[in-house]
Amino acid sequence: QVQLVESGGGLVQAGGSLRLSCAASGRTFSSYAMGWFRQPPGKERRFVAAVSWSGGNTAYADSVKGRFTISRDNAKNTVYLQMNSLKPEDTAVYYCAARTRDLYSDYEPWNLGAYDYWGQGTQVAVSS
Repeated sequence: QVQLVESGGGLVQAGGSLRLSCAASGRTFSSYAMGWFRQPPGKERRFVAAVSWSGGNTAYADSVKGRFTISRDNAKNTVYLQMNSLKPEDTAVYYCAARTRDLYSDYEPWNLGAYDYWGQGTQVAVSS
């Protein structure tokens, strides 16, 4: 069982920055691929970014490329999402997710079904 707890959300003006954190339980965090997804009000949950178990490979949605950076600290069992140049359309609940099966194998990072555990989410609101 893996527990994921997100933090760092809040209200920010357009152009501002936030850093989200996701703390994970479990001794094998360093083996998990991790992802961030977001769900705007009334819309479906969508992929934002993902990072491989080592941190050596990352993937981003086109809408956040060049503005968001995903990273991880395996010593702290934590994955981060640095969000810069925020826009009102970035407003959403942000969720982190862990993939705990088929470790070290290729997968589709944008696929919600590829992840096994989810956090409870943290709200990000960007005002214009």
